[in-house]
Amino acid sequence: MKTAMLNNNLININRVSRGMFQSLYDEGKKGHLQCPVCKEKVRFYIGINQEPHFYHIHHLNYSCEDVDDSPAMPQERVEYEERNGFRIPVSRTIVSTLEPENIIKKAQPVKKIPPFIPESMSKYNYSFQYLDTLARSGVILDSEQADAVSRTEGPLLVLAGAGSGKTRVLTTRTAFMIQEKNIDPKSIMLVTFTAKAAAEMKDRLSSYPNMENMQIRQIVSGTFHSLFYRILSFHAPEKWSFNKLLSKGWQREQMIKQAGRELNLDEKEFAYDLALQQIGFWKNTLVSPEKVRPVSSWDESVANLYKKYEQAKEEEGLFDFDDMLIGCYDLFSHNPAILENYQNRFQYFLIDEFQDINKVQYELIKMLSAKSKNVCAVGDDDQSIYAFRGSDPEYLLDFEKDFPGAEVVALKQNYRSTHEIVSTANQVIVQNKKRRSKKMKAQYTGENAPYLFYPFDEEEEATSIVTDIQEKIEEGFEPKDFAVLFRTNTGSRAVFERLANSSLPFRIDQDAESFYDRFIVRSMLSFLQLALNEDDKGAMKNILPALFMKQTVIKDLMAESILNDCTLLECLKHVKTGFAFQESKLKKVIPVIRSIAHLAPVQAIEKIEKELGFQDFVKKRGNEGNKIEKGSDDVKDLKVAAKSFTGLRDFLEHTEHMRAMNKEIKQLSKKNQNAITLSTIHRAKGLEYKVIYIVGAVDGSLPHDHALEAYRNGDFAPIEEERRLMYVAITRAMAHLYISVPEKSRGRKAYPSRFLAPLIREKTTKGI
Repeated sequence: MKTAMLNNNLININRVSRGMFQSLYDEGKKGHLQCPVCKEKVRFYIGINQEPHFYHIHHLNYSCEDVDDSPAMPQERVEYEERNGFRIPVSRTIVSTLEPENIIKKAQPVKKIPPFIPESMSKYNYSFQYLDTLARSGVILDSEQADAVSRTEGPLLVLAGAGSGKTRVLTTRTAFMIQEKNIDPKSIMLVTFTAKAAAEMKDRLSSYPNMENMQIRQIVSGTFHSLFYRILSFHAPEKWSFNKLLSKGWQREQMIKQAGRELNLDEKEFAYDLALQQIGFWKNTLVSPEKVRPVSSWDESVANLYKKYEQAKEEEGLFDFDDMLIGCYDLFSHNPAILENYQNRFQYFLIDEFQDINKVQYELIKMLSAKSKNVCAVGDDDQSIYAFRGSDPEYLLDFEKDFPGAEVVALKQNYRSTHEIVSTANQVIVQNKKRRSKKMKAQYTGENAPYLFYPFDEEEEATSIVTDIQEKIEEGFEPKDFAVLFRTNTGSRAVFERLANSSLPFRIDQDAESFYDRFIVRSMLSFLQLALNEDDKGAMKNILPALFMKQTVIKDLMAESILNDCTLLECLKHVKTGFAFQESKLKKVIPVIRSIAHLAPVQAIEKIEKELGFQDFVKKRGNEGNKIEKGSDDVKDLKVAAKSFTGLRDFLEHTEHMRAMNKEIKQLSKKNQNAITLSTIHRAKGLEYKVIYIVGAVDGSLPHDHALEAYRNGDFAPIEEERRLMYVAITRAMAHLYISVPEKSRGRKAYPSRFLAPLIREKTTKGI
């Protein structure tokens, strides 16, 4: 049905603004929509597989037809004049016109999927006894995997594409070396990027034939940090005692904020989390405080923090995780005898996720393997997505230069995803210019092609996804089969809210803060809170940075409030800053905040932006290094969230409810494994799900604005990494893939991600 009654008005979805669809959906859930024929309650459908429509709630045998609400054919008023006895029309005026209909773009399957040609898994001639033993126990390798397993001597690069069984290769290679080659397990170092991956590999090794627990325990395995920390703590146990480790994020923040106070950096204004990330980047690329070359005022501030942070740690005898690697690098560099001892001890190195390696990790492996040269690096340059922490695909691309005589084995079979999904991923990643040429092949085909769908905005996008999940669960899927992936955490806001208001279980990252707790968002919301309560101390503290005032002012305001018996807001007119312009602006704050009390939230936000110079504050903070998640984007996202509310109180209650839900979901995430996953693409790497939804596939989101800006300035590396992010997101899907291309993003017209061009066009075009 295309028509329904709302408040005694006939609604035709072809004749209402597309932006009203989400409101119609909400009205239907509240029971405010009626069928114009039978008067029963109806709802509005927003999903992926069907066009928007009204439907009866109880699914009874209703055969109600749409009421014809089209206007009568326009009448013509014709004027005549007499000419030589004839009546001749002189004008014809249309007195009414038809309204244009909504054009709703249907979801469409990805183009240019080649036909699936079944290909039996290439058999390997198991000339090695242990490989034959493994095969008879059910651990079967294809020819490329077996090739990678059996080449144990000399440097080897294994290009392990998505879903190609790299963990199987690493574990069977380890078992093969011990069982077939009689290599001492104590001479093997197995390096992973997570403790979980190391534990999983040992568990898998224990299931292989003839592998004894003693042999598995003797293998030196773990993360880079854990392995090299053990070396440090052995040689200098007092200096590297575990109780001196800054193991908690708050401990590092506390130290760097103390350094910031010495440099007169405002704690409420300065982005310390980003500063710590930048310091980590410098350390992982072996850039000491003395070697930093600032290119902006932000870099200069962080460089000064870096110097003081390192001095403070040294004075107190403390260290952080990055120091474990740098400390070991210094130990080997200044103690050749110690290095030689470990070179003799470890003869074989197996490194997982080699595309994620950074400079200090790479240099450590080169040092240790300088004698034996037996390095087996397993990775995929197409999945290198951690440049922000120093990872560089160049180490994988240039492997043969640093390890002369290295052999390369490519694992090309994808055992995870359908042919349709693998083909989609291939079409996307082949556009990158700086990569090793390879093409993944799927082992099976599926019934469903990947789909692109076109919601109006973030709100409709979230509703479409949740509707589709509900439909699939009714068909037999489980919540754990689904993952919704986004470029940055702010991209999850609408989906989070829609799921929070549903009965569906879902989980989020433990460090994912509520959108409404973000610094810029919290500042703007505080202006709205003060409009309802002029004595809200917390809100007043939060707006001070936006007014370019220091936090110490709050004490003066509280004292003034008591002395003059006035609200905290009124006290702003008594603040003396010594600058006439600033004092005049503070007096203006009072009437502006009072004037927004009865406005709709979106109007209130826009008034704060325009009349109180909030954009100047956002711009200043954005210039201080916050490139990935810009504050200006936060304000735009907040407006999108606010547009569904008519009053400030309702909107602010909603934001508080979402904050509380965020904390509750975090707690539940630890316990509930059968839940829908909300995750950034970075966090989802290495995982797989039956159904994947990629949100916000538009330019400015994926690829992100910062990559587009770099590209315009001649730097191609960020945009290629963004394309790798898209590739990683696509290859998480096992059976179903949906990519959302909203018409509007953050309230503005959006354009489909340039990465989707080969999936839409009939003819593929190479290029950025």
